[in-house]
Amino acid sequence: MSWVLTLLDSTCIFAEEKRKNFETSSGFWVGRTRLSQRVGVYTRATQNLMRTRFICYTAHLCCCNNPPDPPVRLPSGLKPAFGKVTAEFLGKLLDGCGSPPLLPVLRRLHSHLITRGFLCPNPFLGIKLMRAYSACGDPAATRQVFDASSDRNIIFFNVMIRSYVRHGRHRDALGVYCKMAAYGVRPDHYTYPCLLNACSAVEHLLGGLQIHGAVTKIGLDTNVFVGNTLITMYSRCGCLSEADRFFEGMPHRDAVSWNSVVAGYAQKGESDRALEVCKEMVMFGRVRPDAATLASILPAMAKMTSDDAFFVRRMFDEMPRKELISWNAMIAIYANNSMAADAVKLYRQMETENVEPDVVTFVSVLPACGDLSALVLGSRIHEFIKKKKMCPNMFLENALVDMYAKCGSLQAARKVFDSMSERDVVSWTSMISAYGMHGLGEDAVILFESMQNSGLKPDHIAFVSVLSACSHAGLLKEGKYYFSCMMDQCQLIPTVEHFTCIVDLLGRAGLLEEAYDFVKKMPLEPDERVWGALLSACRVHSNMTIGLAAADHLFKLVPEQSGYYVLLSNIYAKCGRWEDVTAVRSIMSSRGIDKTPGFSNVEFNDKVYTFLMGDRSHPQSSEIYAKLDMLVARIKEAGYVAEIDSALHDVEEEDKECHLAVHSEKLAIAFALINTAPGTPIRITKNLRICADCHYASKLISKITGRKIVLRDIYRFHHFEDGVCSCGDYW
Repeated sequence: MSWVLTLLDSTCIFAEEKRKNFETSSGFWVGRTRLSQRVGVYTRATQNLMRTRFICYTAHLCCCNNPPDPPVRLPSGLKPAFGKVTAEFLGKLLDGCGSPPLLPVLRRLHSHLITRGFLCPNPFLGIKLMRAYSACGDPAATRQVFDASSDRNIIFFNVMIRSYVRHGRHRDALGVYCKMAAYGVRPDHYTYPCLLNACSAVEHLLGGLQIHGAVTKIGLDTNVFVGNTLITMYSRCGCLSEADRFFEGMPHRDAVSWNSVVAGYAQKGESDRALEVCKEMVMFGRVRPDAATLASILPAMAKMTSDDAFFVRRMFDEMPRKELISWNAMIAIYANNSMAADAVKLYRQMETENVEPDVVTFVSVLPACGDLSALVLGSRIHEFIKKKKMCPNMFLENALVDMYAKCGSLQAARKVFDSMSERDVVSWTSMISAYGMHGLGEDAVILFESMQNSGLKPDHIAFVSVLSACSHAGLLKEGKYYFSCMMDQCQLIPTVEHFTCIVDLLGRAGLLEEAYDFVKKMPLEPDERVWGALLSACRVHSNMTIGLAAADHLFKLVPEQSGYYVLLSNIYAKCGRWEDVTAVRSIMSSRGIDKTPGFSNVEFNDKVYTFLMGDRSHPQSSEIYAKLDMLVARIKEAGYVAEIDSALHDVEEEDKECHLAVHSEKLAIAFALINTAPGTPIRITKNLRICADCHYASKLISKITGRKIVLRDIYRFHHFEDGVCSCGDYW
């Protein structure tokens, strides 16, 4: 009797202390992301851009996230009746030990069960013990209990198989199944779904076919749970047509059936078909989409159309009960498709409806905050993360580094980076890329060397980051060195991204002939990114000959891309060849190609405002334009002369100047000056490259107003302070 009461006391204390420590660890949060049985699939989507690394992690968690395990609580009021310890009482005690922090307590209880002879006459205690060990993350101990049990029925085998599947030991699970016949035990409708999940995980098609044959013989193929796992198995093994055929023949389908088909197509890159099945599910109306439906379709929504976005959002809005995974998936869909404003807006709606976010939410919404330069919101999220003690969590910290860097707060990004208890290549690459975007190429190079000295081997994306940093800072020698180092020392084969960086590096340095020769000698076929980098350099250095050659290739590769027509038009305009400018514009018009409109974002009072060129839609337009007129007058006194080459119309000089005065970034700066206190930094994000006139004007505005202006364009950051830009006019 005394040993039980002592054990109960120590268990309660141990459980509470372990729970506090465990829930603040990264292992707790990552360990929570188990495979959702409703989805029936698992993904590790990988792409070659740093931003998608966060996006891939988001897709993985959205597909696999389950609600958090409840806090560890042992059954209350546990006191043996009449001072006698019964098997039922010990069973309840075992039920309370199903959490990893209680593994040492469970082992002590197991020892007492053996020494006091409770296990042999009570097989159900052995089953509960196996389940507890499995829940504590110790499948080896589960197997020891299984092997020591003398009377193994189907429940013992099912628990053992499920434990192996749960912990990723799928072939061991299949091995247990093979031994069932020797013990005269027949599988049931609980056994087969686990076995099929094991076959799915290791893509063991032959084993899956054998199990399919077995369930068909005993009529279990009509069981909806077995049928759902068969769909998943065929999908994971690449037999999508077979999965679809089985789905069509199912007499009964539930939400999991539909979700499994959607997920199967989505995971194998059949995005159109995945969306088509999803629409069929909505059209038939017998089964309503749920949270797992959104999670299943998420990998297929990497390049969705506006119609697709409307459909998925309507599906989300019509859900009668929105679980956290639904919000996470919808936010991730927006973030993955460069719909940052929609992602942030949905996150704010989530807050309004008192849905508490988790790690998955933040990993999705933080990149969106970075895209919008929504530093206030991003900082508020960071405070929430610290309050909830969600760190250390490497994925979350990487997202924070990226967010702060994109918002122009390099010091905050470095502070998060330095505080990380563990860093992977993504962590280092994020910080290196941040330095590169801000034009601090030397700092990026130093950090790249530190990463190598730490023992981590740089990957393809790390080299893209350091090469890009060298390009932005004009570090020609260093850039060439790392390009050679990549091949000679790290044995990495350069991709188009690396060749594009070198072309950009040479082009920005004015070495256009060398850049053009480099492109012609590439072992890979140059794509639009390579020719686009060369064309951009030709615009900066007014090289019409090479520019025309680059444009010719671009118009063949991507005839619908308006940006390259505009670049060629810019080259003609700088040379005063207005007839050619008109000819280019005529070609665009005849082909139905519209110029991408430039816009600038600025955050104020936790809200992001967007301005277009000549925009008068804002309620404060009168004040904004009055402020802008005053600024132009003052910078003219400081020596400003409009860079009329930036105006792309063959009009009078005065009209060109007026055209330049209402560019979106100037309007955003005027708005920020009106609404923020003196000395407050101004942060602007522009979707296109900043023009020479706005760059010049921003330098002077920073001087006359005493404000620091941080402007991020499509290529890099510009820190304007006291009349000087951090790029050194090299951009």
